[in-house]
Amino acid sequence: MTEVPVEAARGSVAKGEGGRLQISDRGFDSRRCLNMYGRTVPLPELPRLAIARPRAFPFRRAISPLVILALWQAGSLAGLIPARIIASPATIITTAYGLLASGELLPDLLVSLARALVGLSIGVSLGILLALIAGLSRIGEDAVDPPMQMLRAIPLLGLTPLFILWFGISEVPKITLVALASFFPVYITLFAGIRAVDRKLIEAAQVFGLDRWAVIREVILPGSLPSALVGVRQSLGIAWLSLVVAEQINADHGIGYLIMNARDFLRTDVIVVGLAVYAILGLATDAVVRLLERRALRWRPSILKGAP
Repeated sequence: MTEVPVEAARGSVAKGEGGRLQISDRGFDSRRCLNMYGRTVPLPELPRLAIARPRAFPFRRAISPLVILALWQAGSLAGLIPARIIASPATIITTAYGLLASGELLPDLLVSLARALVGLSIGVSLGILLALIAGLSRIGEDAVDPPMQMLRAIPLLGLTPLFILWFGISEVPKITLVALASFFPVYITLFAGIRAVDRKLIEAAQVFGLDRWAVIREVILPGSLPSALVGVRQSLGIAWLSLVVAEQINADHGIGYLIMNARDFLRTDVIVVGLAVYAILGLATDAVVRLLERRALRWRPSILKGAP
């Protein structure tokens, strides 16, 4: 039996002259359809797409961290969490204010930020360049991708002694570690994004007369941009993690130096302040990339209600 679906408009279906179907404006039920005998039968229920609703309480994600801080503070006051293990939240906040007021924290913060930004810029730039070479050409893939995969399999910390031997204990090995750590996420995600571009879009662009460079500029690069931005966000997180290790290489300034110096004096409050600074810097830089992503990918459809 063949069923003929009817559009969900206001009206009803009936047989007219010559067996033709006519639509009137009364009593139409959009949940029913007309079969070949002119009888209405119910339509099957279709699954509904779950759409995220706006949060009624926008700060509800902060409830669990605040509860953890409250329990942490209560445990410290009750003596269940000794200060030699970890300082209380109140002590950490007081220490952070003291470091800011004395001017000790800001210079180290600026030094760490400069190291991270320089290393991240070098790593992301090289990752984008080599991903374009490997992703847009089979010859480029054969020449670039195997060495990159071999280098990616080497533990990053295992290269630290070599960097010290090659570059000494200056700023070069610190920045090199950050650049190398931030290189691979961008390279891998952009390479995969280029290869994932729909071949039909490329063929359609060629039908309209676009040459190779125009296809790359108008189709491939915009299509791989979401993957590239995901790689940049991953590189940001890894760059800050690698900076913690890099600043332990005979550093005399930076957040890592502040943490190592506090370790020698068993200052857990200063150590936690330094880790909190790393976390805040990571969240801030990630927010900047998300803002760029929101503006650059306005054309991208989203199934989430209210999503950018």
